[in-house]
Amino acid sequence: MIAEPRENSMSYCDIAPGHPFHGPYHEKEYGYPVENDDALFERLVLEMNQAGLSWLTILKKRDAFRDAFANFEIARVARMRAERLMKNEGIIRNRMKIDAAIENAKRVLAIQRSHGSFAKWLDAHHPRSKDEWVKLFKKTFVFTGGEITGSFLLSIGYLPGAHEEWCPVYARILKAKPRWASS
Repeated sequence: MIAEPRENSMSYCDIAPGHPFHGPYHEKEYGYPVENDDALFERLVLEMNQAGLSWLTILKKRDAFRDAFANFEIARVARMRAERLMKNEGIIRNRMKIDAAIENAKRVLAIQRSHGSFAKWLDAHHPRSKDEWVKLFKKTFVFTGGEITGSFLLSIGYLPGAHEEWCPVYARILKAKPRWASS
């Protein structure tokens, strides 16, 4: 049974449809399972950069992020220098966030060596509560607190809550078999 939208509380499912940036992300990406390591890394870096900013700001700069971070090819990002990225006006020029993206690329490379892929590493730790995921991410990565970790895991289908049950996308997400639905 599909629930109805709430009257006094707006969710992403209420505001995203029809929006030029939020709409496509909401309809085609948010909450769907992601298997590709570069795509997973992109989501992590975008969530890190969203800290303190609006998601709309990040979506508007997404193409510039892809250009600056070599389409989020993890091995290439691990070799990047923050000084060059700090000069790129198209991205968020926050030194801590840029340094964290480069360092986390190095850490994902180590994960790939030990587990075969970032996706397999995530699967090896599933299922976990949000609090357990946050502890793991804080131990494994830099610049990943509760909000960043939770948003990342929602966006890739490891935690429930990306879509309201009444949202038409919710049924499509279930058909895609997100990790949270198999717990």
